[in-house]
Amino acid sequence: MYDSNKALNNIDKVIARGPYQPTWDSLSRWTLPEWYKNAKFGIFLHWGVYSVPAFDSEWYPRNMYIEGSKVYEHHIKTYGPHKSFGYKNFIPMFKAENFDPEAWADLFRQAGARYIVPVAEHHDGFQMYKSGLSRWNACEMGPRRDVLGELKAAVEERGMVLGASSHRIEHWFFMGNGKKFDSDIPQDPDRDDLYWPSMPDSSNFEDIAGEPGPNKEFLDDWLVRTCELIDSYRPRILYFDWWIQHVNAKPYLKRLAAYYYNRAAEWGMDAAIDYKHDAFMFGCGVPDIERGQMADIKPYFWQTDTAIALNSWCYTENNIFRPAEDIICDLCDIVSKNGALLLNVGPRADGSIGPEDRAVLTAIGDWMKVNGEAVYDTHVWRAFGEGPTKVQDGHFSDAVKKNFTSQDFRFTAKGSTLYVMAMKAAEDGRYTVRSLRRQEHTAGTVFHGVVKEVSVLGTEEKPSWSRDGEGLHISTGYAACGPLVFKVELD
Repeated sequence: MYDSNKALNNIDKVIARGPYQPTWDSLSRWTLPEWYKNAKFGIFLHWGVYSVPAFDSEWYPRNMYIEGSKVYEHHIKTYGPHKSFGYKNFIPMFKAENFDPEAWADLFRQAGARYIVPVAEHHDGFQMYKSGLSRWNACEMGPRRDVLGELKAAVEERGMVLGASSHRIEHWFFMGNGKKFDSDIPQDPDRDDLYWPSMPDSSNFEDIAGEPGPNKEFLDDWLVRTCELIDSYRPRILYFDWWIQHVNAKPYLKRLAAYYYNRAAEWGMDAAIDYKHDAFMFGCGVPDIERGQMADIKPYFWQTDTAIALNSWCYTENNIFRPAEDIICDLCDIVSKNGALLLNVGPRADGSIGPEDRAVLTAIGDWMKVNGEAVYDTHVWRAFGEGPTKVQDGHFSDAVKKNFTSQDFRFTAKGSTLYVMAMKAAEDGRYTVRSLRRQEHTAGTVFHGVVKEVSVLGTEEKPSWSRDGEGLHISTGYAACGPLVFKVELD
């Protein structure tokens, strides 16, 4: 067993000698890495022991212990009573026999992704990397491979950036329902048990001040685990799920951020923390919107994390997959508002990526090969776009169908170039961009510059265009698959 006090002392030494201290004032000096702001598109990965049952969602290990739930009933019917077949029994079945990190990295690169963020440890407490702090990891059990380490090598060899996601803190309450009936979860699991601490569940666990909240012993362990992850794999993005905003965790978040940013400075590496729900103080990392978007342009960089599947983050046999065109439209909308898209893929338990996920990634990659210059390395324009379709603001809105029209446009800019993304092709090939209408200098605050040239990405065709008081009128015979992008040269 590791010496917790020694590990914590080492963490404090790193904090003491670095430029960042565990205060929000100090951490607010952090600056956003330029590569992150320019990358725009990344891949999230939910893959673990929970992929074995492939039922309902990645919350299977929690819901299987909730009496009367559909997952509980499914588990008994399929695997038998929890006392004889609990969550631990899935681990030997998680063989990952078809896991090929090189092939994964090739697919993600072909899709146009520039950063990859695997879930290093989900709520279930099983680490997908080599650890000296717990034997419940993919190197010692299940696949018997360092999944994160192998992905890091493959991803970085192809010029992409590796991040890592930690959902460890939710493990505090995640398995607690198994104590309410005769299951394989002991009433008082020892520190070396996968099920530790399995605190009793309560209906108000989403309350950020809810009790029983994570205690010092658990939070010390959380801090040491996360710092081990940082030191062993040097992720350039450290992503956290929602529950770290619990009031008990606040002092630990400051220590963790100071440690991470100090280590990054020590290694000459720029890095960023992704967080939700104001867990970190604004300006100390990148705010993340889960399964949702911003309704308007923001003066700060932000990120959406969403999934190809609407109903689950991990692979299940009943996943409902979103069309590639909907996701590409979301990407255009997000980037136009100063954001980035982190798109989740859920591989099967054997390590293969299913045909539905592959088809979506391939379609995104095909679009990005033609139109990527309107996405990568761009910045926001004076307006994010125009048109009648409104995007719902905030978390958990990705299931709302947007139904964009040919009057909906999104804008990005680079130097003297304005990219105008038509969110839906017009049947007659005619478009009017009202934000570029010609006006006298006394009329309003819209664009008053000069349009020099208009072209269409993906074709050599020179579209006809004109500009008047109604807008910039463009006519093209080119029919794109997905949003059509006009390249407008300004002066």
